[in-house]
Amino acid sequence: MSRIGELLVRENVISLQQLQQAQEEAKRSGKRLGATLATLGYVDDAELSQFVARQYGLRAINLNAVDLDPEILKLIPKDVAQRHLVVPLEREGSTLTVAMSDPSNIYAIDELKFLTQYNIRPVVASEPAIETAIQRYYDRGPNLEEMIGAFGHEDVDFASTAEESVNIVDLENQAGEAPVVKLCNAILLSAIKKGASDIHVEPYEKHFRVRFRVDGILHEEMNPPLRLRNAITSRLKIMASMDIAERRLPQDGRIKLKIGKDREMDFRVSCLPTLFGEKIVLRLLDRSNLQLDMTRLGFEPEPLSYFKSAIHLPYGMVLVTGPTGSGKTTTLYSALSELNTTECNISTAEDPVEFNLPGINQVQMHEDIGLNFATSLRSFLRQDPNIIMVGEIRDFETAEIAVKAALTGHMVLSTLHTNDAPSTVSRLLNMGVEPFLVTASVSLVLAQRLARRTCAECKEPVAKPVEALRDLGMREDQIAGAQLYEGKGCQFCGNTGYKGRVALYEVMPFVDDLKELVLQGASGSEIKAEMIRGGVQTLRMAGINKILEGVTTPEEVLRTTVAD
Repeated sequence: MSRIGELLVRENVISLQQLQQAQEEAKRSGKRLGATLATLGYVDDAELSQFVARQYGLRAINLNAVDLDPEILKLIPKDVAQRHLVVPLEREGSTLTVAMSDPSNIYAIDELKFLTQYNIRPVVASEPAIETAIQRYYDRGPNLEEMIGAFGHEDVDFASTAEESVNIVDLENQAGEAPVVKLCNAILLSAIKKGASDIHVEPYEKHFRVRFRVDGILHEEMNPPLRLRNAITSRLKIMASMDIAERRLPQDGRIKLKIGKDREMDFRVSCLPTLFGEKIVLRLLDRSNLQLDMTRLGFEPEPLSYFKSAIHLPYGMVLVTGPTGSGKTTTLYSALSELNTTECNISTAEDPVEFNLPGINQVQMHEDIGLNFATSLRSFLRQDPNIIMVGEIRDFETAEIAVKAALTGHMVLSTLHTNDAPSTVSRLLNMGVEPFLVTASVSLVLAQRLARRTCAECKEPVAKPVEALRDLGMREDQIAGAQLYEGKGCQFCGNTGYKGRVALYEVMPFVDDLKELVLQGASGSEIKAEMIRGGVQTLRMAGINKILEGVTTPEEVLRTTVAD
């Protein structure tokens, strides 16, 4: 770029003094000269590209308007593209067209010619556009060698326990397929790196895709070759200790992944036969990210005090409700962590056991041998328990035993799949539990959702139409003083504007007025109206509070909650 600097001075685009200042600044900061000139305001990026193109009689292009071909990108490795700041564009016969910011760099052109065995035809693009293109296109899918190399082969191994034996013969046979092994490892490691909660490996008739769920939203991550479909599926099934010969029935398994000496990651694996092969979903269970401090989950002060009071009662039932992936398990584990003392005997029935909690007796369900929630609950009652946690109340039998346990001096914690706190009562009644038993046993119902947090790195104030805020449910006094924020998108949040999630809670203490309504046969809407009259904050209200605090956006609250 020094040659281009001299040309800029000669054509009076910049002064010699400006060039010297830019060279000193580039040396100090480690940035390239072109980027430094633009940063200092001596020359515009687009102007610099046009100038360079004119000087060398080359074509200047706007990379942001060009869609790059993944097959062409494979011709130049990412590290070479970053080192020389080049991007391959198209191939015609024996000629490869390459975008570069400095076409006078003959060393780069010679290396590209040697590496690709093509004649190199340079075109000019700005440095920022090339850097953006490298980041956008080369990071679309996992860079296998780079990702696995970052952890080191000696730092990654698949742990087995007595319960999860690994078929060594099958593993050795699969190890011969190095690309498949590397690809599967890279998928798992990439998901960890990107903070994904789930991995979806999905076969279709004419394509095969891998998607990651990050902060509750699915993103397409990569499209492996269709010919690798069976090999990748078999590899993941072997790692999860499944039967690879069985392709007609659903299967469940688990993968334990050790990263380095300290970190251990569990993957809960579900395999489902579909029309064009087996779909595999892996749920990531990161013990290091388990948040057990209730004050940091997103509770408002008053709902948190209600919840803590309820779980510290000597007996009764506390129910946590919400859809799959709404954080119910984390809330229950945080409650158990608070209650876990040497004076308490705590037993849990879970399907599956997601995290191991020291000091708590956790039982894994096995439906195939008759060990279900109802069976476990009966056994717990003979184990002198103080606190019982049931993973989910799915049927009348489980509900009946849980209610009886709550009425005979035990604290029972459990989950249900309902839309909000009031409808949880209706669900129990529909299961066949008598109204008087519901009112006598249930102490509190908590409904929750997870909304994406606005990215702290790129959030900025925004204005929203007043009418839209009214439709959302904001009061006039809230609208008047509202300062809303939105993430504009950055590298930290993957250009989504969101990073991380926050819980929205609807905490309904089961007070006497609500119990009276249940005994009178009131509907769910009547119970909800009474709950709001009693001062309980609904999920939508909790979302509005998070908007006003600058934690999330109106769009997220609309996505995750319904109007009251």
